[in-house]
Amino acid sequence: MELRVLRYFLTIAEEENITRAADILHITQPTLSRQIMQLEEELGTKLFKRGKYRIKLTEDGLFLKHRAEEILSLADSTTKAMLHRDDKKLIGEISLGCTETHSMEELAAMMRRFRMIHPHVDYIMRTMNVDGIKEGIEKGVIDIGLMTEPVDTSRFDTLHLRGKERWGAIVRDDLELARSESVTPADLGGCSLMIPLRNEVRNSLESWFGKSLRSLDIPVRYNLGRNVAVLVQSGIGIGIGFDLFSEHEGLRFIPMEPPLVTGSVLCWKKDQVFSPVTGSFIDFLRNELR
Repeated sequence: MELRVLRYFLTIAEEENITRAADILHITQPTLSRQIMQLEEELGTKLFKRGKYRIKLTEDGLFLKHRAEEILSLADSTTKAMLHRDDKKLIGEISLGCTETHSMEELAAMMRRFRMIHPHVDYIMRTMNVDGIKEGIEKGVIDIGLMTEPVDTSRFDTLHLRGKERWGAIVRDDLELARSESVTPADLGGCSLMIPLRNEVRNSLESWFGKSLRSLDIPVRYNLGRNVAVLVQSGIGIGIGFDLFSEHEGLRFIPMEPPLVTGSVLCWKKDQVFSPVTGSFIDFLRNELR
C-alpha cells in the first residue's frame, strides 16, 4: 500500500467525485479509477459505494479513511523532521492534543514564548477528549497531550501544570438553585444531571456524592463539554463540569461544596525518540515548569 495511493483515496473521499478528485490530483480519471480498483483488490474489500452523481465510503472505506489520515499525518511530520534534522535552526511541527481546560492558557503562553525563540516552529492543535489524546499519543499522531486529571498516565512521561480546575454545577439562572453560592450533594441529589463519560471522573464524583451514581438521574453523559451549556439552556438538566462551560448567556456556574478540584498534565510517550523540534519543546516545558 503506497502513500501516494492513500492520498488519492483520501482526495476521492473528500470530494465524493472521482472526476473532481482527478482534476485536483492532476491525473486522468481512468488512471485514478484504476489505482483505486487496485487498492480495493489489494485489501480485498470495496471502499466506495458508487452512485449516479457522487460516491460514498463503505464501512471499510470509513475505517481506512481514519487510518490513512493517521498514516499520512505521521509520514508528513517524519519527513519534515528528517529534512531539517541537521539544520542549526529549529524548523518543523509539534502535534498537540488538548482537552477543554483553563490550563490551555498556561500552555498557550509557553507555546508563544517557545516560538519567539524558534520562529520557524509550527503547531498542529487538535481539541479532543482524554481518551482520544491518549490513543493519539500511542499511535504517534500526537506528540504531546494536555489532559485533565484524574487520568491514568502510567504509560507516559508527565509534567503537571500549575493551574487547577474547580468542579461545579452549571445551571440556568432562572432556577432557585442559581441563587446559591455553592452546591452540596444534597442540593443535587434530586436533579437531572449531565456528567462526563470517563470512569476516572465517575469515581471522583461518586466519592463527592457519597453514593453510586446509579442512584441519580443522569440523562446525558458527555465527552467534551461545550455543548453541555446548550443542553442546560434547553432544560434537560444540570451540567457537572468546569466554569469553562458556563459562558452562555442565562447560565451560572456554582462551585461544589466540599470543593472538588482537579489539575492538568502534559503527557508524552515514554522512551520515545522525538524530532529535534519536539524534543527541544519538551526540554523547554520542563524548564518552565520547574
